[in-house]
Amino acid sequence: MAWAKSPQSLVDLFAESLPDDPAVERRKMFGYPAAFVHGNMFAGLFEDSMIARLPEPRRAELQRDEGAKAFEPMPGRPMREYLVLPDAVMVDEEAVGRILLAAFAYAASLPPKIKAPKKAKSSRA
Repeated sequence: MAWAKSPQSLVDLFAESLPDDPAVERRKMFGYPAAFVHGNMFAGLFEDSMIARLPEPRRAELQRDEGAKAFEPMPGRPMREYLVLPDAVMVDEEAVGRILLAAFAYAASLPPKIKAPKKAKSSRA
């Protein structure tokens, strides 16, 4: 199953809404733009959706007040702590920026991810 490419307008909104902080690392996840801090992903795109990793109180608020849903890249396989930003939020660039800033702050508060050492290549003759 091939995933659809994100629309350029969404890619642009994502890039413009990320916090202006040198700790923000931009890279790809699932082939889509994503943002990390200390090795922890805090936001990204997936097809025509923007996702954010938020602390429980903020997740509950967005689900209750805006109808946000858990992010499931594959049906039945939700990614803990990640929500798909609802359309009601996506039309407000300032709201998107506030959510991504909250996601950044939350991920920055988590322990840094430690990269696993690369395995040495086996030399079989």
